[in-house]
Amino acid sequence: MQKHFVTFFTLVIAMVLFSSFRPSIACDYVRSNMEFVKDQTEKAITKEDINQAHFYTYKALKAIEKSKKQLESCSCTSATKAIEDSLENLIMATRASTSDSTRLLLNRALQTIAYSLKELEEHDLHKGEYDNDILEMNTVSEGEQPDNSYEPLDPRTYQERIDESLKKYQKSINHVIETVDCNKARAFAQRIYDNCEQKLLTENLSEEKKYYNLKTKEITKNALNQLKDCVGSSK
Repeated sequence: MQKHFVTFFTLVIAMVLFSSFRPSIACDYVRSNMEFVKDQTEKAITKEDINQAHFYTYKALKAIEKSKKQLESCSCTSATKAIEDSLENLIMATRASTSDSTRLLLNRALQTIAYSLKELEEHDLHKGEYDNDILEMNTVSEGEQPDNSYEPLDPRTYQERIDESLKKYQKSINHVIETVDCNKARAFAQRIYDNCEQKLLTENLSEEKKYYNLKTKEITKNALNQLKDCVGSSK
């Protein structure tokens, strides 16, 4: 009886833990709608008939309009800017008088739509959307202003503040290693590591962001080293 209780309790804890790994509902909603927008834009691009192209473009525009409140709640600045650019190009596409000009504008829109989806996908990493401090991160996405708490008076000040903020992340990822299925924990840590690696390749990244992502990458690398032997097995 006691064994069954322990098993049940472990399953409950795991369910609670992984439910907290989801980005906010608002961001999920926006991402779902933008996937639909991407699909409709791609259909519009394939149409030789300009009226058909405009038909699918209007469907894409309608989906963006329906997402405005959720986009505001999601608070992903870089995704918002990309979606606004997409909206502008889609509107211009509906006003274009030739198939070539319509297709050109739709392709421009498609590029920013794809970028917005990427930013929304990464939003749970750089905005710290996890409940109960499961994972404390505050990676600032490209295009966002840095948090005022990281505004340095001197290099030592921002480094000390970032080091302090990452103590919670260190504690959280250790908790993940100790309590979550090994393969799932490793996949999750790898996603964070890859995200930091991509951020560090970004041109004109501020010194604060470079330091933050470098230190986060180092902590996550240590976690991955602890999890390297679990591939193909589980805790």
